[in-house]
Amino acid sequence: MMRYAMLIGAAAIALATTSLGMGATKNTLAKQALSPESGAAVFQRWCVQCHGRGARSPGTASLAAKYGQDMPAALEDRTDLTPELVANFVRNGVSVMPLFRKTEITDKELAALGSYLAQKKPPRK
Repeated sequence: MMRYAMLIGAAAIALATTSLGMGATKNTLAKQALSPESGAAVFQRWCVQCHGRGARSPGTASLAAKYGQDMPAALEDRTDLTPELVANFVRNGVSVMPLFRKTEITDKELAALGSYLAQKKPPRK
């Protein structure tokens, strides 16, 4: 009986320590600066296949069908995107674009992606 009480006590302490550690890690990650390079890497990993520059990209073709001549620029060239808008489309999907879960694109990666796509860029020549 005493042995079980010790095991339960040890498990409770381990769980409390882990939970506290996870909270501290989560807060630390939220405070880390996001670099454009990390957002670009997320874009290359998850987005470029459908949203890269060029008419052969399914996302670009979908936008062309929807907007015709008034089609917005490729995602990396747009100047009207906000991190919140990017996060909304990534987490909820739209039309034929699937949603992406936190197990695929973490919140930290999503914040970096949003920061990257929201940067104001000079026009491409």
